[in-house]
Amino acid sequence: YINPTSITIITLSIIMGTIMTMSSSNWLMAWIGLELNMLAILPIISKPKTTRASEATIKYFLTQAIASAMMLLSSTTNAWQTGSWDILELKNKFSTTIMTLSLMMKMGAAPIHFWLPEVLQGTTLQTALLITTWQKLAPISLMYMISNNIQPALLMSAGILSMIVGGLGGINQTQLRKTMAYSSINNLGWTIMIMALSPNLAVMNIFIYMIMTTPIFLMMTSTSTKTLQNLTTTWTTSTATTLSIALLMLSTSGLPPFTGFMPKMLALNELITQKLTTLATLAIMTSLVSLLFYLRITYLIMVLTSPM
Repeated sequence: YINPTSITIITLSIIMGTIMTMSSSNWLMAWIGLELNMLAILPIISKPKTTRASEATIKYFLTQAIASAMMLLSSTTNAWQTGSWDILELKNKFSTTIMTLSLMMKMGAAPIHFWLPEVLQGTTLQTALLITTWQKLAPISLMYMISNNIQPALLMSAGILSMIVGGLGGINQTQLRKTMAYSSINNLGWTIMIMALSPNLAVMNIFIYMIMTTPIFLMMTSTSTKTLQNLTTTWTTSTATTLSIALLMLSTSGLPPFTGFMPKMLALNELITQKLTTLATLAIMTSLVSLLFYLRITYLIMVLTSPM
């Protein structure tokens, strides 16, 4: 049992922290918003009284604290060089690189993604939903604001790397929370890669991903599904829910004619327009790898468990 007052304070802090970061024009206020948000989510992650939950809380806290320190370093260096704390005035190359890496660490993009699958595995499904959706809003909005100043090569390399890691990491998983974590890394890859060319498209991509992920987690919560094995047995008790999870998985993978295909197609179109055909080809190849584990889940649900 948790005190209703505590729940109210924690919820308000999480919401306020994100809104503060998204609406601030000053690095210091953005940093304070992120810290408020991070400190408020720690009791939620550690709510299940298990060693896994405590471990997940410490891992989350350490990675976010390091990322916050990098963010302070970057903004302070920039203020020292330019005399401005304005978010849009991040002109120093060193500061921009450190800030980008810090934001990528905050949202769990490769190559600093190691904490995400571990933290999700140690928490409840509702908390996993919170970390994969709401917690990404603040860092992505900051990245959107500074996207004009980031070197495109850095964003594209990190994007492709996230796609590869997300695709390969999810293949051998039987735990659905870890699968969803790698799916999140994979989708972040698309968002970060296209952020270099069309920031608006990147924002649309991440919002569509959030809209698709939320019902998956909610349905997994309602059926208490945590592993692939659970998923194959829920077919008999709740057919519509299991079928919906399967279709949403296919949509997240970017398979036409589902919703998830649209942002990927627009991203590829943008890459080809900018004469980055090699990058577009690489993106398609990595999305095939991630399609493999989505199809595996769908196959398990729809073929192996449905009555012949």
